[in-house]
Amino acid sequence: MQISVVLSVILGFLSSEFLGLASGGLISAGYLSLYVTSPWRIVATLVLAVIIHFLVKLLDQFVFLYGRRRFMACILLSVVLSWVLTRFIGSYIAVDLRIIGYLIPGLIANDMQRQGVLKTLLVVMIITVLVFLSCLGIGSV
Repeated sequence: MQISVVLSVILGFLSSEFLGLASGGLISAGYLSLYVTSPWRIVATLVLAVIIHFLVKLLDQFVFLYGRRRFMACILLSVVLSWVLTRFIGSYIAVDLRIIGYLIPGLIANDMQRQGVLKTLLVVMIITVLVFLSCLGIGSV
């Protein structure tokens, strides 16, 4: 797990520096790469990130959100919605739709606020696959 997160931080930093594209929180792709064999969990996590993104945009019309305030709104919504989905909905669905981490959707949603949904999802998925393949190559997955 440590190697996945470290690779995610390195690749996320390189993406940011050379491409100008954020990876949805430097650690997000590392955690997602641990669940490549459970794609529905990744889908559920990314869908929740998109929902949080739009909820924060909606909230921004009523409360002035910027910088740390916007980041905290993303993180708090992520924690609350992840907990609600895990607690009340997760056990009633046949497919494993558990969210990966309580913070990961919020980190991804925060970067969506800055660069848009599609760019963020694309970068997160590319780095997730690269981390997964790298870890397969070194035998740590």
